[in-house]
Amino acid sequence: MRKNNQSFFSKGMATVAMFLLGIYNSLAQSSAGIDQATSEVSSYIDPVANLIIAIGAVVGLIGGVRVYIKWQSGDQDTQKAIMGWFGACLFLILVGVVIRAFFS
Repeated sequence: MRKNNQSFFSKGMATVAMFLLGIYNSLAQSSAGIDQATSEVSSYIDPVANLIIAIGAVVGLIGGVRVYIKWQSGDQDTQKAIMGWFGACLFLILVGVVIRAFFS
């Protein structure tokens, strides 16, 4: 009876050890995948941030022209248009800067 118990415990310990090694191996593989994904995403951050800042500059130029046209035609809501376009331009530029600061 004693030999059967020792045999059972040694097989059980071997099974537990194999299970733990399998978990460790799978965690190591997922960690490598996460590291690869992180480096891949990091390579896209600068171009995306630059694109957003460029879009903000174009929006600012378009907004400036539209506000100038409103101002020359004598519209009463020129100040409202200035604040709207300026807010949109500022938002886009800040998003580009924040994305670069957050992911870098």
